[in-house]
Amino acid sequence: MLNCIDNSGATVVECIANMKMKRHARIGDRIIVVVQKSRNLGEVGPGGSAGSNTAAKVRRGDIRHAIVVRTAKKVQRPDGMVVKFNDNACALIGKNGEPIGTRINGQLSSFIADDNQRSVMDKLSIYVAAGTCVIRY
Repeated sequence: MLNCIDNSGATVVECIANMKMKRHARIGDRIIVVVQKSRNLGEVGPGGSAGSNTAAKVRRGDIRHAIVVRTAKKVQRPDGMVVKFNDNACALIGKNGEPIGTRINGQLSSFIADDNQRSVMDKLSIYVAAGTCVIRY
């Protein structure tokens, strides 16, 4: 289970496949996810008017592509720095690689910039080069 940190309408997603290899997904990997929990956006009430002017782009049960942007597993960088985040998170993307949401909330690792995922990096609100917890050995 991963948190979805963009404003596409999903809050919790479950990974069902890794697009690169048959191993655990790492930061920057493209995965296939199923939306487990979604936000209530744009529900049509009994009067026929929507609750808000924003419609949900994804619904519960949708199968989408995503990029892993944070992992709770420690990752060691080539310079010896170890980066660890508090949770596992992803951002939903389309099959062409463009993000579904218009904004990404939260912190991202600089590994995303190294993996040619600049379209995701352009949508973020906070960019953290080192992560939330940095340990040097």
